[in-house]
Amino acid sequence: MNMRIQLPEKDQKALRAAAEEWRQGDKLRRLWSGDATLWRDSDEPKWLGWLDIAEGQLARLHEFADIAEETAGFRTALLLGMGGSSLAPEVLSMTFGRQSGHPELHVLDSTDPAQIKAFEDQIDPSSTLFIVSSKSGSTLEPNIFKQYFFEAARKAVGTKAGERFLAITDPGSKMQKVAEADGFRRICFGVPSIGGRYSALSNFGMVPAAVMGLDLKRFLSRTQRMVQACSASIPVEDNPGAMLGLILGTLGRAGRDKVTLISSRGIHDLGAWLEQLLAESTGKDGRGLIPVDRERLGPPEVYGSDRVFIYLRLTKGADPAHDGALEALEKAGHPVVQIDIADVFDVGQEFFRWEIATAVAGSVLGINPFNQPDVEASKVVTRELTEQYEKTGALPAEQPFLEEGGIRLFADERNAAELLRAAKAKSLAGVLRAHLERIGAGDYLALLAYIQMNHAHEQALQAIRHQIRDRKRAATCLGFGPRFLHSTGQAYKGGPNTGVFLQVTCDDAVDLPVPGQKYTFGVVKAAQARGDFTVLAQRNRRALRVHLPADVAGGLRTLQQAIQEALA
Repeated sequence: MNMRIQLPEKDQKALRAAAEEWRQGDKLRRLWSGDATLWRDSDEPKWLGWLDIAEGQLARLHEFADIAEETAGFRTALLLGMGGSSLAPEVLSMTFGRQSGHPELHVLDSTDPAQIKAFEDQIDPSSTLFIVSSKSGSTLEPNIFKQYFFEAARKAVGTKAGERFLAITDPGSKMQKVAEADGFRRICFGVPSIGGRYSALSNFGMVPAAVMGLDLKRFLSRTQRMVQACSASIPVEDNPGAMLGLILGTLGRAGRDKVTLISSRGIHDLGAWLEQLLAESTGKDGRGLIPVDRERLGPPEVYGSDRVFIYLRLTKGADPAHDGALEALEKAGHPVVQIDIADVFDVGQEFFRWEIATAVAGSVLGINPFNQPDVEASKVVTRELTEQYEKTGALPAEQPFLEEGGIRLFADERNAAELLRAAKAKSLAGVLRAHLERIGAGDYLALLAYIQMNHAHEQALQAIRHQIRDRKRAATCLGFGPRFLHSTGQAYKGGPNTGVFLQVTCDDAVDLPVPGQKYTFGVVKAAQARGDFTVLAQRNRRALRVHLPADVAGGLRTLQQAIQEALA
């Protein structure tokens, strides 16, 4: 459906062969019937509830209408979640905006104290609906968000605090018990056979959509057209989800594993959801796809031969500059796939198309696209650090291996030794130069920023990533922590060892308590960053941590200047 494919001849040949293999092997029917041998012959069939969820949700439109009517009196809604429970609602909020007569939906998925305070300053707890969204009910971030804002609501409305809360969680979870004990106004259940990143069309996406007043009959009816177009009865070559998945899988196996997402402005946040779906589903067992989102389009010469470009083009509101840049990339021989999206109500179609495509790509790559074996690793280290803080009141001491201009550099013993040995000057710019020189052909650079996610910080980091891309001709990724831990973090740790990582942390100018705990949000964020770095080092990744002072804006300026010098 509305997909134009432009591939070099050798890639076209590989795609035709893959499509023929799928046709002869009756693999689409096997996918829809839950044949585990299509992947790793493991527990894959347990996670295919998303295949028919759109039809099921259409049958529950009256329930969503009740939720919309019940919550229309709130001025704002604040969703407290992480990863699969927050990214789809964020896409819907940023794509559709506020709907008349319904609360404005905000999404909080950061433990950065400054970011939490910024959200708190935007709302009035007495007129806000808090949506606590957690599939397992045991994820750290939604639980401590709930503790913090439940206390804020209790101070504002006393014993009626629970009436300001709604939970979305799987049946029998810890969050269900918390919601029942605290008198939440409603508990909406997920489907246990749908993993978090495939849950956009389940209650984890559709309940927040109902709260914000989205026309779900229109949205889900449009989505169902894509479900039918991707069904087992549609030939592989005419199946939009299967063909996209075969492109991603065959090109990924051939070395074009940097899936570069270009989105029209009206649907720009869709890439954040796609990052998680692709990276967490395929980045494991030393292989996988590395999604590249929000990287500014450049001329063909700044790109290596490891790219495939996916252009999500909103027909109403297309950008002529994007069109021209993609045409130049096609002429230069880069593979380009253009997906035309009629209007924003077709975003649900893209949710489903890409879910099918990811399942297909997982089969081509030979992995299980429904597990996330490496996400838990950094959670374990974070848990150990926060438990230590609860016992001792402090995180383990750490020593920078270099300090300059208020910026401190940290790394594990191996990375620090390699960088100091390679640095021609024992300076910030010298170490950064040595680190960036570790980027080779087919590698990518990932900026992992544990700082407040705001416009100014993102602009500074975007400038840094583009300096590096243009100089090194390497793909670049930018993620804000801890949200990327539940998204691209899986591919960074479990995928191919082609990443060069620059982690950015900071002193917190302000910190916030977590009610009922000794640790604060700042301590949690620091533990998450340390846990993330520890696992990267354990996986033999090339990683460096840059720690900024409390003046984050000033620290970013210093970092940008040092990187400019390092690249000179």
